Amino acid sequence: MAAWLLAAGPAGAQIRIGQSAAFTGPAAASVQEGTEGARLYLDAVNAQGGIKGQRIELISMDDRYDAQVAVVNTRSLIDQGVLAMFLSRGTAPTQAMLPLLAEHKLALVAPGTGARQLREPFNPYVFNLRASFQREAERAIRHLAGIGVKRLTIVQASDDFGSDAGTGALKALEALNMRASAVLRFDPRKPELTPLMQQLARADMEAVLLIGPAYAVVEGVTALRAAGSKAHVATLSNNASADFVKALGDNARGVIVTQLFPYERSQTTPLVREAQTLARARGRSGELSPAAIEGFAAAKLLVEGLRRAGKDLSRDGLLKALDSLRQVDLGGLELSIGPSNHAGLDFTDISIIGADGKFWR
Repeated sequence: MAAWLLAAGPAGAQIRIGQSAAFTGPAAASVQEGTEGARLYLDAVNAQGGIKGQRIELISMDDRYDAQVAVVNTRSLIDQGVLAMFLSRGTAPTQAMLPLLAEHKLALVAPGTGARQLREPFNPYVFNLRASFQREAERAIRHLAGIGVKRLTIVQASDDFGSDAGTGALKALEALNMRASAVLRFDPRKPELTPLMQQLARADMEAVLLIGPAYAVVEGVTALRAAGSKAHVATLSNNASADFVKALGDNARGVIVTQLFPYERSQTTPLVREAQTLARARGRSGELSPAAIEGFAAAKLLVEGLRRAGKDLSRDGLLKALDSLRQVDLGGLELSIGPSNHAGLDFTDISIIGADGKFWR
């Protein structure tokens, strides 16, 4: 089998939750950080007795961002009796799971993608947490316009992700009575962005919105700076990881990254404060990442559904419980869920990478 088991969780667990995500490959850093954040909360729940005396086991499998492997993993996890799937990563691998979710009436909680395809048409088995790609692209455009940018170019991957987020960016420009100087596309499998970035530098662009995977955005920023451009660069939250900053090196400072969860160093947000407290209790001295906060919030949503299910801890019982949440407060972060509303949060924010390599807001 192409996938491999990463973690079996606590011995004697009775509530099994499945996860297929890219623990290796270009999205590995965000996946690992997000899963660590989720386990931080799940471990705390287990330490307090779990759900009605039953411990939660998160079974994580690597799909390498490959849709076919994601299907194999999901089948394996279903055979192992998981109550739900959780915290997948990427549009294509997540979409590939959908027929299996429907066949087995299985919830997918907090997929790590803002794709329109997971929101439209409505899917009763997908419970989104993060805001959509379009909303965060709109937020990036509003920020750039707010700092006075007039001439900007959108550079997007020629895939569903790039098209989806790019649509959001264009909607925001239209609402602001602005237009992009150009919308350029690249093959995410082989970006070759240097010629495009040199072209933008010669055109003296004021800003570039780069929509794509981390390795492509790093290549684009590096080429843009090498061409002598000082244009503002913005990208989306899929690149909000420590490894992304490290890969940018000296070019990291000033890069704008959209964020979908509250500031990871905030002491005023109960969700973040709780995560920080649990991390310190576990002896973790380093700061939490944006991806870790997403994973922590996702685990809180999952646990709330499990608690609401009560004695009916079954796949169908969890589905009904999640649909009954209506207004759920994850700790200063409110989410609306109902039988016809699984759209996720509206929350979006902006961070800027500082000279110290940290995301600042």
